Amino acid sequence: MALGISAPAFQDGGEIPAAFTCEGRDLSPALTFTGVPAEAKSLALIVDDPDAPDPAAPKMTYVHWVLFDLPPDTPGLPEGVTSLPAGTKDGLNDWKRTGYGGPCPPIGRHRYFFKLYALDTTLSHLDRPTKAELLAAMQGHVLAEAQIVGTYQKAG
Repeated sequence: MALGISAPAFQDGGEIPAAFTCEGRDLSPALTFTGVPAEAKSLALIVDDPDAPDPAAPKMTYVHWVLFDLPPDTPGLPEGVTSLPAGTKDGLNDWKRTGYGGPCPPIGRHRYFFKLYALDTTLSHLDRPTKAELLAAMQGHVLAEAQIVGTYQKAG
């Protein structure tokens, strides 16, 4: 079975409910992980938005969440996760803080990529890495990857 990630609150390509955005409670959505390779030593999760600031003229990919060293037997994360699985570490998002920051697009409908990686190692030497630092450390260690995409546009 291939590595998979899903979100009960929205379908791949569907709209992220407002509860998981800056217009709602800004909770992280529940996520389910499946098909983790037996040889995986850890999982990493990156949530980002390649449409910032304007989908009609994107200039950057905005990072909303960075997690790594999740145990490979982690079945997923609950909605509004406050207690991460043992050993899991946070990276920095583009607000320069750890944790989840929900969609809050200034203009237009943005895409939010929830990317899950199965790694053949742990990255415990990293200390609150940025997405770029995490990706660099993951080079040559990715066994499998999966993603789900949600969209969001502010009301009015």
